[in-house]
Parts: sequence; C-alpha cells; structure tokens
Amino acid sequence: MKRCHHCKNELVLDFQPGRRDECPSCGNDLHVCLNCMFYDTGAHHECREPIAEYVADKDRTNFCDMFQFRDSPEGEKGIETQEKALDALENLFGK
Repeated sequence: MKRCHHCKNELVLDFQPGRRDECPSCGNDLHVCLNCMFYDTGAHHECREPIAEYVADKDRTNFCDMFQFRDSPEGEKGIETQEKALDALENLFGK
C-alpha cells in the first residue's frame, strides 16, 4: 500500500512518480525522500542508498534517480513516530 507522506491518504499508482507528479488529495509532491523506500533517519544523509546524492529538502521534489516509492505500512510508522516526538518536544519547549 502506498501513502502520501503529507496527508497519509492511500494512493493507487500504476507508475513510478516523476518530479511533477502530485498527490491527488493534498497536492504535495510525490517524488520526495519522505516517500522513498531508501529514506531512513538513522542512515547517512537519511538515505540507505549509498550512491545517492545528498538532498537537503526531504519533503520537496528532487532529481534522485534512486527513488522507489515505498510500499510498506511499516515505513509509515517510523515517520509518524518521529512526527509525534517532534510535536511533543515543541509542546514542551515551544517552537
């Protein structure tokens, strides 16, 4: 199951998203690190693909040729956990 990193809505895709493809629900870019199967906050440059170039904005479209839309609900849990932790820190210390 594929989901948009931003709105979490399920996507039915029969193609690999390109740079100009957007989520039909929220309009955010689909070809972004946060939607990629190689995205990993614990990895160097937050990417498990060793030959990928560094991408600073993980939530904006990029030119990475290694992009593969992630297809597992387990990948979603890590991002949700990170977002919840960041929200808790902001509530504790402010922005």
